[in-house]
Amino acid sequence: MSWQGYVDEQLIGTGLLENAAILSVADGSVWGVKPSDFIKSGEGANIVELYKSPSNAFSKGIVIGGVKYMGIKADERSLYGKKGATGVACAKTNQCIIIGYYNEKQQPGNAALCVEKLADYLIDNGY
Repeated sequence: MSWQGYVDEQLIGTGLLENAAILSVADGSVWGVKPSDFIKSGEGANIVELYKSPSNAFSKGIVIGGVKYMGIKADERSLYGKKGATGVACAKTNQCIIIGYYNEKQQPGNAALCVEKLADYLIDNGY
């Protein structure tokens, strides 16, 4: 399956996320994204840098799609951010970072689980 296929089928296709992306862990380049303008210029590289010091998510927030989210969870594997009733969940594998955005009608826990399950699958398959 292509990276875009994972975004379309395993993330957006579940109905648990409104927007999603898969980025390179090396440089933050976009491997798959929906919608196409979800990740703004420079944001991928900023997420990669944030993973180097995850605690900065609490002080600096997590910026995705031009929106700043308050960091609510941050460690070497996962970054979660919230803004009102919406938010983002990010999970890192050896080669990529999976990002999912949930809207006010979607459940944060289900959205995060969707992102984390894909990360587990990719890790189990060498990614």
